[in-house]
Amino acid sequence: MNTKIVLDENRIPKQWYNIIPDMPGPLAPVISPRTLQPVTPDEMLAIFPMSLIEQEMSTQRWIDIPDEVREIYKLWRPSPLFRAHRLEKALGTPARIYYKYEGGSPAGSHKPNTAIPQAYYNKQAGTKRIATETGAGQWGSSMALACQIYGLECTVYMVKVSFGQKPYRKSMMQLWGAEVLASPSDRTNAGRSILAKDPNSNGSLGIAISEAVEDAATRSDTCYALGSVLNHVCLHQTIIGLEAKEQLAMAGDYPDVVIGCHGGGSNFAGIGFPFAADKASGRDVRIVAMEPTSCPTLTKGVYAFDYGDTAQMAPISKMFTLGHDFMPPGIHAGGLRYHGSSPLVSQLVHAGVVEARAVPQIACFEAAVQFARSEGIIPAPESSHAIRGAIDEALLAREEGKERVILFNLSGHGHVDMAAYDAYFSGQLEDYEYPEAAIAESLKHLPKVSL
Repeated sequence: MNTKIVLDENRIPKQWYNIIPDMPGPLAPVISPRTLQPVTPDEMLAIFPMSLIEQEMSTQRWIDIPDEVREIYKLWRPSPLFRAHRLEKALGTPARIYYKYEGGSPAGSHKPNTAIPQAYYNKQAGTKRIATETGAGQWGSSMALACQIYGLECTVYMVKVSFGQKPYRKSMMQLWGAEVLASPSDRTNAGRSILAKDPNSNGSLGIAISEAVEDAATRSDTCYALGSVLNHVCLHQTIIGLEAKEQLAMAGDYPDVVIGCHGGGSNFAGIGFPFAADKASGRDVRIVAMEPTSCPTLTKGVYAFDYGDTAQMAPISKMFTLGHDFMPPGIHAGGLRYHGSSPLVSQLVHAGVVEARAVPQIACFEAAVQFARSEGIIPAPESSHAIRGAIDEALLAREEGKERVILFNLSGHGHVDMAAYDAYFSGQLEDYEYPEAAIAESLKHLPKVSL
């Protein structure tokens, strides 16, 4: 049995998979924060090019990948699928564990899968500059790379706590020509408002999104780009699962369980959505989203309409949310900090198509270390949540004495995230379960949408 299963470049998928036609029931409308009525394309044009708006709203099951995008994808795609022989042996499990490795992209994560097409469509539309946000830095570095490729200016609002914790992500963005600002910043009204209330704010993705959206909406040459949550972002990431299905077929296998880490949803959607289509067709496969206990959107949030950002400028979507003013704890070292979830992922969880589990960060880092010591690859802290889920499934298979095929997405490497590992090895990390009372307080501020 091969350790690495590789596709030729000519087998990069030619279409992305759009799950919307296969969703369990109709989608809830996206609501304008200004009118509290369904958002119009004209409102979306203030921050997105029409081509991406069309993808966001498309009901076509398959959407063509432009040839120029496929050519750039060849820098790292198709990504390899690995059989984790050494991890299986270390665990003493009868399970067969596979992982799709997205760390070979120039930015070291899965995020360029959508950054490249977003930059491409913006360039086609005449956009000159991109404003975006980033948490741990994977998305910001990917968008900086994409903008460099297409000759676009790029400004990244980086969550302040990550700005301090992950200096090399900031350096990567600057290397690719981006301007990087710690968020909240004094550049925008949204940032200045937060700083006036709390000059020492750690920041959050909700705040950084507010700053980037405001930046884009107030400049005619600028559009906004988002690295997760939105339908078109999840669409672009399905190239991961589409390749994985073909590679597993080459190995003569099919998963019993598919696992992805979950923050905003793009990583999870990328590996999970193509298999959710199989499940909708009657295939027996479990699909599991793994999230941190310190930011338990799917497991402790409510399924409701909420703003996508703290300043209430971004569109309102129906999703699992902890409240748009949710502030993750500064001790949280594993990324995955967003207060909400992709509306598509949320609906699948609500309908029972997808399972969700929350895990503490020390257990995740333990899993990452065990993986690195057996498979050799140092995982990004975000990816450790999926590794934890895969190891738990493999240990359960050992206890039951049953074979099980496990597939998970290793969404990136941790080469520029070593400060988190340093904190783990020095005993500075601690588990944190976000208090129910704090969630309840945040949820009091949901928008009043009545449709």
